[in-house]
Amino acid sequence: MVANKLKGIFYAGVSSSTFGLAPFFTLSLIYAGYSSFEALSYRWGVATVFLVLIGLFQGVDFRISRKDFVVLFCLSLFRATTSFSLVIAYQNIATGVASVIHFLYPLAVALAMMIFFKEPRSKAVISAVALSIVGALFLSFGDIDSPSGGDALLGIVCAVVSVFSYAGYIVGVRKTRAVDLPSVPLTCYVMGFGAILFIIGGIFTGGVRLETDPHLWLYIAGLSLVATAISNISLVKGIKYAGPTLTSILGAMEPLTAMLLGIVAFGEGFSWQGGAGVALILSSVFIVVSREQRHRKDDSE
Repeated sequence: MVANKLKGIFYAGVSSSTFGLAPFFTLSLIYAGYSSFEALSYRWGVATVFLVLIGLFQGVDFRISRKDFVVLFCLSLFRATTSFSLVIAYQNIATGVASVIHFLYPLAVALAMMIFFKEPRSKAVISAVALSIVGALFLSFGDIDSPSGGDALLGIVCAVVSVFSYAGYIVGVRKTRAVDLPSVPLTCYVMGFGAILFIIGGIFTGGVRLETDPHLWLYIAGLSLVATAISNISLVKGIKYAGPTLTSILGAMEPLTAMLLGIVAFGEGFSWQGGAGVALILSSVFIVVSREQRHRKDDSE
């Protein structure tokens, strides 16, 4: 039991820290001349091929019904919106700030479940929302500008859009036919549809290059394999061995990793206001995650 929990903690740590590498690899491609659509085409396309190969090696059945096809395509729209809005946010505000704002999605999920699915109102969730708003205010008083310049308001708006689009994806997985699908086919179809959408977007905005530079392929591999495929695989294993609550709490390493890399690699600033904002936002997320775990325990009892 203890060994499994330690194994789960390891996988959860790997998942959140590698997810946090996404801004670094994304901006490295952007600074090399890639458009947002090109970077995301490679990210989701290569990751899809990798996960399909793993699924085939494991004997996974990828056949789905027409109804599942429609549901997964709709879910891919939420997931694609999340990725695209985050890339725009990375280009306009500090990557650490964008990642911290994005980490508010558990609150958005909790609110959506209360508003649209009639879950009981919770004082803990309301308190967490208030705490997160205060944290966001502190964050805005800190150094949020991207070292390369950009529109700070656009960056914040896009980061907030990523919160709600990712929350929509999670709620969609929970409340549609997708909840009964195995995780590997579900992830592959969502990523595959997203890759097609980004390729189409790239074609209409200047094209998608066929990369031959080995140096740039290191960034592509880092983004698509390390920060996407390996992160998703580790996330599933972390939930399996350590449970969703502990995995979610360790997910705080994602924005912290992004923030640290932003400071070291891109020269992004950091202030005490920003640190206070991060602490308040992470605290608000932990409140919601702990509440959900208590509800699960009560339901099982």
